[in-house]
Amino acid sequence: MKWVTYESEAGRRTGILDGDNVRGLRPGVSLVSLLEAGALAEAGDSARRTPHEVRPLAEVRLLAPLPRPPSVRDGLCFLDHLRGCYRALGRSEQLHPAWCEVPAFYFTNAAAVVGPHDDVPVAPGSRMFDLELEVAAVIGRGGRDLPPATAERHIVGYTLLNDWTARDHQLRDLALGLGMGKSKDSALTLGPALVTADELDEHREDGRLALELSATVNGEELTRGTLDRMDWTFADLVAYVSRGADLVPGDVIGSGTVPGGCLLEHVGTGDLAGFGRWLRPGDVVELRGQGLGETRQTVVPGAEVAPLTGIANREERRCVN
Repeated sequence: MKWVTYESEAGRRTGILDGDNVRGLRPGVSLVSLLEAGALAEAGDSARRTPHEVRPLAEVRLLAPLPRPPSVRDGLCFLDHLRGCYRALGRSEQLHPAWCEVPAFYFTNAAAVVGPHDDVPVAPGSRMFDLELEVAAVIGRGGRDLPPATAERHIVGYTLLNDWTARDHQLRDLALGLGMGKSKDSALTLGPALVTADELDEHREDGRLALELSATVNGEELTRGTLDRMDWTFADLVAYVSRGADLVPGDVIGSGTVPGGCLLEHVGTGDLAGFGRWLRPGDVVELRGQGLGETRQTVVPGAEVAPLTGIANREERRCVN
């Protein structure tokens, strides 16, 4: 099934896609509530047989399938993406051994989720705004200390993810040494639908989802790749993030960026005409995923930045030599 959250003049609803229509459930039902109750399959059957409403897809506004997930963790499972970023920055592509010991991830802002066709403001103050082509797994059944052999059974489905990033803010985050902060705080796209895992079984090769993925900016293809090229699998990633930590229904876990799927890997390298700059208002960014659908969003101006007052005890600060 392909689950969506949508808005119409009657309010917000949860439902399933059925061709060019949406078959909606009664008001007050959310995807998270269905996952928590273990009632997704039953609700899907109800939406098929006796929907509360049926509306043309063209007449509703699709929101993120999980507008406010319990948490969002984003991994970095395509190591060639990291090598591409290092190459663009003029760094050695040799990775620290730690990248091959565990799948890296960080927590990002679950309150910043936006829908698949929403406008995306530039992060306040950023002059190096970027997109990132990813796929997210959604946890359907909670757990803790999951073994890799069974961890993937806790995934209920998948959706496209665009991890919008302010690269200039990221450079400051990295200098602080505490991980991702304001660089990842402004927007995170999920959608257009949560596609249940069984719906994608036909795309499995050697046990992995071999979904074709692509990203375009203003109609020009930025990259194309497949999900099965992840160095760390979703099974390993889910198992790792559950070590000593509870996963709950509705948690979102990102794959990390498909190699070439961000501007950082292209800006200034001269390897792709037309992408010698960062995103700016008016740019249209599209992500596509085989079996997952597509997102299409316009970048718009961000909010003005209010200057900070600075460190209170200026005489004792030691930030300037």
